[in-house]
Amino acid sequence: MPHPQAKVHRMFELVEPIATVTFSEVPNEAFLALGMRDYWDGYFAGRAAPLGQAPAEVVHAVFYNFADGEVARHIPWVWGKVTPQEAIAVRERSSAAALRKRLGELADSPGLVRVAGLATRAAVSAPTEGRALYAGLRALDVPEEPVARLWHAATLLREHRGDGHNAALVAHGIGGTESHVLMALSLGMRAEDFGRIHHLPKAQLAAVVDGLRGRGLVDAAGGFTRSGRETKQRIEALTDELAAPAYDVLGADELDELIAGLEPIAAAAQEVDD
Repeated sequence: MPHPQAKVHRMFELVEPIATVTFSEVPNEAFLALGMRDYWDGYFAGRAAPLGQAPAEVVHAVFYNFADGEVARHIPWVWGKVTPQEAIAVRERSSAAALRKRLGELADSPGLVRVAGLATRAAVSAPTEGRALYAGLRALDVPEEPVARLWHAATLLREHRGDGHNAALVAHGIGGTESHVLMALSLGMRAEDFGRIHHLPKAQLAAVVDGLRGRGLVDAAGGFTRSGRETKQRIEALTDELAAPAYDVLGADELDELIAGLEPIAAAAQEVDD
């Protein structure tokens, strides 16, 4: 059944910290132990693995928001150190370990088992059409162990929403680097200070901002115009709308139960590693 968009967006807020333990220290160390040169080797090996040995051009297209050439510094080099199947196993195992570490006693609670089951029902129910990364993840086996199952479900829901977000950006004519600029401005930051793009050459980033300024989305001072803010809001609203079908399989009471059950888990998952 359809659910209010506010609840769909709340699920995004709760799923994000659970799924993104993948990008924390425990998985990073696991990939470095396999011969990865740095964090980004492990990032691309783990996240791209469900696509198989796809070339850099395909990974760049699916991930959408990396600058030209960034993916190619890691793909296909990482496949000389680890196979996609090995990367999938290492990512699942180390992500579950990272999540368990953060959850403490919550990891063995009956409530987590119930939450993992509800989240998995939603995560494997959404349509795959037009969702390349989500479809790749859907082809994987669902883990049996509850913490790993919860992480896997959160990852499926995150990438399902991410595929939809990319579609929303395309529909509004916003490129990958441009999307980071809009995100930075929505957070009250200057584009050149935003973590995902601050490393880009100044001239390259300035050209992106100038392009947005020319479209009336960024003002002379480098902040949002009214049109820019409204465009960002429309993209986020469409992203939530496109994410909603994943939750149609759940009744209203079940979604409320899932949200309530995820709240303490998500709060614990956000804690910084020791």
